Amino acid sequence: MMTLEPVLTPHGLLTLRQTAQAPALELNQGLRLEKAFLRGSGHGLLWLGADEVATVLPPVLSYWRALGMRYMTALCALPSVGDGRTKPPVPIPADGELDTMAAAVPPMTGAEYLTTSVLANLWQGMDAAFDAELVQAKLSLQEFLKSRHPAWNLVGRVHFNLAENRKDDEAPFAFLATYTTRLSAEAKAQHLPLGKALQEYSGARNRQRLLSLLMPVQRAAERSPWLKTLVNAGDIFHPLRWSPQQALQFLKDVPAIESAGVVVRMPASWRMNHPARPQVKATVGGNAPSQLGMDALLDFRMEVTLEGESLSKAEIKRLLAHSDGLTLIRGKWVEVDHERLHRTLEQFEAIERRAAAEGLSFGEAMRLLAGAGIAGDKTAAPADIDWSQTVAGPWLAETLATLRHPDWLMRVDPGQYFQGTLRPYQQSGVQWLYLLTQLKLGACLADDMGLGKTIQVLSLLLVIKNEDMARKPCLLVAPASLLANWAAEISRFAPSLKTVVVHPSAAPSEKLNTYSADRCADVDLVITSYGFLMRTPWLETISWRFVVLDEAQAIKNPAAKQTKSVKRLKAEMRIALTGTPIENRLGDLWSIFDFINPGLLGSSKEFSAFVKRLADRPHNPYGPLRELVRPYVLRRLKTDKSIIADLPDKTEVKTFCPLSRKQAALYQQAVAELAGHLEDVDGIKRRGIVLAFLMRLKQICNHPSQWLGDGAWNEEDSGKLVRLRDIAEVVAARQEKALIFTQFKETTAPLVPTFLGT
Repeated sequence: MMTLEPVLTPHGLLTLRQTAQAPALELNQGLRLEKAFLRGSGHGLLWLGADEVATVLPPVLSYWRALGMRYMTALCALPSVGDGRTKPPVPIPADGELDTMAAAVPPMTGAEYLTTSVLANLWQGMDAAFDAELVQAKLSLQEFLKSRHPAWNLVGRVHFNLAENRKDDEAPFAFLATYTTRLSAEAKAQHLPLGKALQEYSGARNRQRLLSLLMPVQRAAERSPWLKTLVNAGDIFHPLRWSPQQALQFLKDVPAIESAGVVVRMPASWRMNHPARPQVKATVGGNAPSQLGMDALLDFRMEVTLEGESLSKAEIKRLLAHSDGLTLIRGKWVEVDHERLHRTLEQFEAIERRAAAEGLSFGEAMRLLAGAGIAGDKTAAPADIDWSQTVAGPWLAETLATLRHPDWLMRVDPGQYFQGTLRPYQQSGVQWLYLLTQLKLGACLADDMGLGKTIQVLSLLLVIKNEDMARKPCLLVAPASLLANWAAEISRFAPSLKTVVVHPSAAPSEKLNTYSADRCADVDLVITSYGFLMRTPWLETISWRFVVLDEAQAIKNPAAKQTKSVKRLKAEMRIALTGTPIENRLGDLWSIFDFINPGLLGSSKEFSAFVKRLADRPHNPYGPLRELVRPYVLRRLKTDKSIIADLPDKTEVKTFCPLSRKQAALYQQAVAELAGHLEDVDGIKRRGIVLAFLMRLKQICNHPSQWLGDGAWNEEDSGKLVRLRDIAEVVAARQEKALIFTQFKETTAPLVPTFLGT
């Protein structure tokens, strides 16, 4: 608790001080007030009047709150208050009003200093404080008022109120236009009939105020013919009896009316300011399927509901027979759009018939949940989201929840053959991959660069090896520059995995020619590159346990030969590893998902149409797409607090870069020359020659042009530059930064045109 009392100084400043004699305030409330008054009297009074409108305060603080609320009410009544980011000065109350306020001050320290001029100065202080805080908030005036307290956004505005009148069968609705003049002590907007405004603001002096109050009504009337008729006839200033058709007409124009600045209030029993609306509800995946995978068949059940309760066949028939408008069902006013309801029912009944005859696959169920429609069905348009709802049944809901929260899953252990320690987030990643393996669904592990995607995959391979009695080989496809790195990581963390690298960098052509599908049958993991995969047809003949793609953005172009080659591979489960699932466009995501879970996003053409529809949505446009792919994508960032807290200070990852042909030739030539020079020398001269050739070999390993001095600096002539581009492209796609260190200053200049394009 805090004990604060207001103090008025001889100079007319209002402050707060702690004293044992003051009434106690709740601690957080006291801290809020203390913080506000530390900024100045104006800020403190503004906080009292704008933010503490509904809180319990001692009488002396309530007096000053009344001053703040009076200022806020006057501000809301300004003629030019709207959606702008500035306002004119709020006029100071007349001297007579200030005299009354000064005379009503309760006993307090410094009360003798309170005069009308002091009150006027405090008023101006509030005005200056409001302007400063409005600029700081970077909001429109109405947004700022609402942020201080939602009720302030209602003061000084016209309200259109619709109410039910069940006693009148011919006109079961009542309409009344009101305006709000102030807030009550409980922060409730005080309404008066709009007709009263004609009396309150009568006379030339208040003409501008009346015009400002009615301006939103005039704007709304320009957008709504029926409202314009009411305004022109003067009926807008009187209570009106309305039929259901008139109420529906009002409902349809609510967006235009609200955008004009008029506040709309509906019957309290209507949720979200809208009458109940029947929905065609489908439930998929209530029970576990007999088999797993993207083609697993799920159950499908549909019903028509009203606010969560199922409607009977008779009630549905009655709805379909009713013309468009509002009708009473189960004592509730229900909106009926015959065409949309009938169309939605037909659509879901067709899906129900298809599910009964052919079954509904897991992938199709996921598309329905996302509102994407069934891929490949040209007759099935996307569901009308206003009149339909697709939900996951108990089994599917539980499965999706565990996929979205891998830390909930049962721990899986790679066993004693794993030579390392998984960090907690890596353990969660292995559990997530394992669950998708059990479900026979593809996965995209999209962790940030450096978070250990490699070690998570190796752990999964060990888990599967320990469990899988009928062992089948797995295939890893990676950029050629990463093959040596994968081999090194396997040797370090999972040496028990029997691995074969099918690539010219790891074996001579004579040995590569001996590899075949039969020879790889007892191998745990086969590793190759994207380029060599295209030249090795027998890799496509094997039915792999897993196919893992490292740097999976390599298949972002569906028309590329290497993408087509990868997608011809046969596998029980597919994993894509990438730090950038979307590099430039959403089509990149489609191509990756077309590999890991074919059909989930439909064909390329269907996906493009789906994305185009999403782009036209007014709110959260790509939310359905995120929900559709979310179960199969696990992405952790280095900026995540849970990850940062668990990361070591520094992680070093060694990357091995194979020499280009030109580098290899120069390197071999240098080694031969060195051997010749060393035959006839010894001592200090021998050491000098060795050091000189070491420098030469370093330069050759950087780039042949550094040693030759020919100025060519072709990227393909250097294994380091090829690998550097792989890393730099990922960094650029993530819009991150990188530092490149080199021992040789002359190598930095060629990097500018190569990687910066300048």
